[in-house]
Amino acid sequence: MKHTRYLFGLICATALFAGCGEEQVTQEPVIRPVRYQQVFSTGGSRDRSFSGIASAGEESNLSFKVSGTITQIAVKVGDAVRAGQLIARLDDKDYKLNMQQVEAQFNQAEAQVRKAEADYDRVRSLYENRNAARSDLDAARAARESAAASVRALQNQLELTRLQVQYTQLRSSVNGSIASVEADVNENVQAGKTIVMMTSGERPEVEVAIPEVLIGQIKSGTPVTVSFDATQDRAFAATITEVGVAATGVGTMFPVTVRLNRADEAVRPGMAAVVQFRFEEGDDRMVCLIPPVAAAEDRQGRYVYTLELEEDGFAITRRRPVTVGELTEKGLEISDGLVDGDLVVTAGVSRIQDGMKVRISLDQEGRQ
Repeated sequence: MKHTRYLFGLICATALFAGCGEEQVTQEPVIRPVRYQQVFSTGGSRDRSFSGIASAGEESNLSFKVSGTITQIAVKVGDAVRAGQLIARLDDKDYKLNMQQVEAQFNQAEAQVRKAEADYDRVRSLYENRNAARSDLDAARAARESAAASVRALQNQLELTRLQVQYTQLRSSVNGSIASVEADVNENVQAGKTIVMMTSGERPEVEVAIPEVLIGQIKSGTPVTVSFDATQDRAFAATITEVGVAATGVGTMFPVTVRLNRADEAVRPGMAAVVQFRFEEGDDRMVCLIPPVAAAEDRQGRYVYTLELEEDGFAITRRRPVTVGELTEKGLEISDGLVDGDLVVTAGVSRIQDGMKVRISLDQEGRQ
């Protein structure tokens, strides 16, 4: 009996010691990654608006073709410039000295050509009178051709040095306005470094991103309407000029460019814009199209998960009951339960629940 009590006490002490020696490990909840798709309803006739940023018809980064130290910047931000107007100037002393050196070499080479031609004419006359050997004539001809080749090479080099002197002056090639100045006087710049950014083109443009489900209905030359926050209630007539054929880096969104029909001083590059498109389809039914794998079903009915985006690439899932229509080549029709702009989970549906925090796939982060 005494032995039994001793053994029991030893077991309890061992268990207590083991419990105190082990650290409790708290398992953090796993945040699952998901993919999603922004949906828009199709069918019927309706207007849709997409946001963009105004830009000039053309934007040019002006830079020198040669390196050097800036001695003058002749413009400032906001200046209107004409084609051929001086923008900036480099110190051209070294380039002029190099040009003068090549000019001297060129003049010397021309003198050598004249001497070689005279020698050739003299040797040819002697050869014709049989007072010179054939080898003397060949040598005179070779000397004349070599001198002429040297002149041609130096002429090209002289033209290059003259161009380098001209390149120390940066001039505008078109009419436009100075949007930014990226360098300062006395700064040593390399060839190709942007000195100023200039905008040109009288009619501003706006680029917007159109989802895959709607891009097929966008045609170049179609009229649209553009409005700007800065111009209050004014609306500007515009025309679609470019329709992207490849998706951008934000998934299934395609770039579309529209250009205002008329120039307006109130519209400036960088202004926030809203472009209104008119979509018309023969089918009057208003439905959203989603991948079939995005829809699920349980005892409560059919549903999808939508996302409420948070910062740093995370989102909260929301269960959304839906009414399912037909399965088409473009996707599964949802006739009720979704609205334009909803973000529908398209991968990982079976592993998530309502109200769960999830991580957005890296290739879709930042997509709105």
